[in-house]
Amino acid sequence: MRFMLLMIPKGYESAPPGIDLDPALVENMMKYNDDLQKAGILLALDGLHPPSTGARVSFKGGKPTVENGPFAGVNEVLGGYWIINVKSRDEAIEWAKRCPGGDNEIVEVRQIQEFDDFSESVQDIVQQYPDMPMTSVKP
Repeated sequence: MRFMLLMIPKGYESAPPGIDLDPALVENMMKYNDDLQKAGILLALDGLHPPSTGARVSFKGGKPTVENGPFAGVNEVLGGYWIINVKSRDEAIEWAKRCPGGDNEIVEVRQIQEFDDFSESVQDIVQQYPDMPMTSVKP
């Protein structure tokens, strides 16, 4: 079962562009990343630039509208993610609990949808796109 662990650092929603990281915190996080890798469960990980450098595209009335960051009224944003492959939701939660997060950080655990999770009619549509780089799609 694949899970995405989403890092939600409080305060990151208002972080300026070019924010730097505390080397001691990065060292602790890299040790955690190394543990995930040594356990053979790490599939991917990345950090994200703050929302002040991003954009949001909304579709009111079917028309795309772009809003540049930072975004007003947002109190939680993603700071990064891990994708892991484990045997159960409980195992994913146990790995999330090992993260060296601080008082201002939350790790949300979300299972990634697999091909078999979808109805047959949805599977039929998805199979029409065999070259799509979706890891949940069976060849």
